[in-house]
Amino acid sequence: MGRQGCSLSASHFLVGGDEILRRMDGRAADELRRVKITKYFQRYPAGSVLIEMGNTKVICAASIEDRVPVFQRGTGVGWLRAEYALLPSATAERTTREAARGRQSGRTQEIQRLIGRSLRSVLDLKALGERSVILDCDVIQADGGTRTAAVTGSFVALVLALSDIIPPDKTFPVKDFLAAVSVGVSETGEPILDLCYEEDSRAIADMNVVMTGSGEFVEIQGTGEGRPFRRDELAALLSLAEAGGDQLISYEKDILGQALDWRIGAVKGEAKRR
Repeated sequence: MGRQGCSLSASHFLVGGDEILRRMDGRAADELRRVKITKYFQRYPAGSVLIEMGNTKVICAASIEDRVPVFQRGTGVGWLRAEYALLPSATAERTTREAARGRQSGRTQEIQRLIGRSLRSVLDLKALGERSVILDCDVIQADGGTRTAAVTGSFVALVLALSDIIPPDKTFPVKDFLAAVSVGVSETGEPILDLCYEEDSRAIADMNVVMTGSGEFVEIQGTGEGRPFRRDELAALLSLAEAGGDQLISYEKDILGQALDWRIGAVKGEAKRR
């Protein structure tokens, strides 16, 4: 699904009199990188995947504990949180391990909160019961879009984990599909989908978008890096994100299979209406 990684330059060429952007890796402006999700990548977690978005690779694992934080005890309601880490060798230049520094960076904390918020938005915490889901996201290779890949991969890992503990006659806690993708305005002023690191580092503006299978937005994080971006550019970026999110959710459905697809959003084990 899509192409692999980035090289060093982008170019334009003419098709039918129209100028078309070809990016560093040969993709069109509205094309995702190659996407691959490998289920049950690890043996021990309840659910796990390796998600690959081009050269970005993230292991996402979902563990379930029969306990909840103090503020949820006795409520009958569950909880979900996420942890995120970038392995030292995941980047071109070694990144110091955060454990060696004795503290997490602000970036790590921000990404963890993003992943947790995103997944909770499609999780029925009451249907989960007094359980905690912990999502561990470990980046083993980084080439842009690690946080969005972590959200998408974590969703699949979460569904796999819950499918084994929620009986078919009970409400499945996952209410909708979820995916995340990056978009941005390239250094040449073109709106582009799913930025690799080189594109992201040169972008005029970039944005991370999390959305549901129903087409609703969970989170939009946008920044004008080189200059402020215009309303028409924002609209173009959101359109690209919607198209990319739809493709990722379609792939999630293929990966999870029809049996799990039909459980997501169903009530008390009844198949949802199509």
